[in-house]
Amino acid sequence: MFGILLSAFNVVLGFVFRSIIAKFFAYFAMWFVTTEFISVLQSAGILPSAASLAGAFGGVGSDVWYFLDLFGFSYGAPAIVAAFATRFIIRRIPVIG
Repeated sequence: MFGILLSAFNVVLGFVFRSIIAKFFAYFAMWFVTTEFISVLQSAGILPSAASLAGAFGGVGSDVWYFLDLFGFSYGAPAIVAAFATRFIIRRIPVIG
């Protein structure tokens, strides 16, 4: 009886170390690399700053802004940019992309 319990404990312990803890460290490493990759892109000047985007959208006339607001541009544009950035980052992960 004691041997069966010890064997079951060994199987559970092996499962925890092989799957749960190993995957945690692997996914944490991938998350850390992607977040640091974004900060490197920001410091290199590849990603636009808020001031440059404000200057670019400052030149748009009020008649164009009416239709942009009508179509929900203020909600849709950030969602699309975030989706493209997420897709770009995910495709750079070797295991997933």
